[in-house]
Amino acid sequence: MDIFNAMFAGELPHPPIGLTLDYTPIHMEKGIAVFQGRPKRHHYNPLGTVHGGWFCTLLDSAVGCAVHTLLPAGKTYTTLEIKVNMVRALTVATPLVRAEGKVIHAGRRTATAEGKIVGPDGKLYAHATTTCIILDV
Repeated sequence: MDIFNAMFAGELPHPPIGLTLDYTPIHMEKGIAVFQGRPKRHHYNPLGTVHGGWFCTLLDSAVGCAVHTLLPAGKTYTTLEIKVNMVRALTVATPLVRAEGKVIHAGRRTATAEGKIVGPDGKLYAHATTTCIILDV
């Protein structure tokens, strides 16, 4: 939580992936992480909708950071697996979405979390589950 608090206080920069993909963390608490993003035309696939990789990256950040909020100093994590279901296409017509991640289980060596992407009207666009491995720094 110290890292996230320092980011929100402006003492540490946000990770550069957020600049590349136009999303940012907006709320962190123990076991919960919320990101907000703007789907843009440069995120489109050849079919004229936001590429699935954008959904996956946004959700990976939300569920992974939810796990990260529970780690003590000296511990880190990495994603072992992520499963994403995209249930509705995203376009620039949806100006803002929120990815919410929540820890389901946090053990000594692994943690699981779930997440979803919702629009401003509460519509579900995607949902995910992850398993993360917890490591010493």
